[in-house]
Amino acid sequence: MDKELLAMLVCPLCKGKLKYDREAGELLCRYDGLAYPVRDDIPVMLPDEARQMDVDEKLPASPGRDGGA
Repeated sequence: MDKELLAMLVCPLCKGKLKYDREAGELLCRYDGLAYPVRDDIPVMLPDEARQMDVDEKLPASPGRDGGA
C-alpha cells in the first residue's frame, strides 16, 4: 500500500489515525474497534464493510501484555 496514501487516510467515523496491518490486509482504528479491509491495494473505508475487532486487538501492544511475570 502506498505510504503517502496511508498517511492521508483517517477513520471515517472518528477521523483518527489508522494503523496498517499488512499481514491481515486491514486498516485498524483502535478507537472505534474497526478493521477496514484493503482489497487489491484499495482501502474500503465503509463502516458497513469493516470488521469489528476483538477486545485484545483494540489494545496497543505493551511489554506487560504477554501474561508473563
